[in-house]
Amino acid sequence: MTVIFSSATRRAATGGLGGFVRWIGICTHALAARWERRAAINALRKRDDRELRDIGLARCQIEAAVRGGTDPGLGRLRGRRKSYSH
Repeated sequence: MTVIFSSATRRAATGGLGGFVRWIGICTHALAARWERRAAINALRKRDDRELRDIGLARCQIEAAVRGGTDPGLGRLRGRRKSYSH
């Protein structure tokens, strides 16, 4: 019995020009995402400290919040949680 995996046949069929077109699509998507992040950072930087506090951010957390690196439940950066031992 012969087994053909669809991922293997797809990889072989999309060589050359297909790989280049996919690479262009990935680069375009990454560039658009970067522009969106920069626009969000600039919009948040225009807010005053009271408005930022209302949404649970400090000015120094703006870039991390846009990248998704803050934990809104704790109001501080991820990975810096205190562990409490009983």
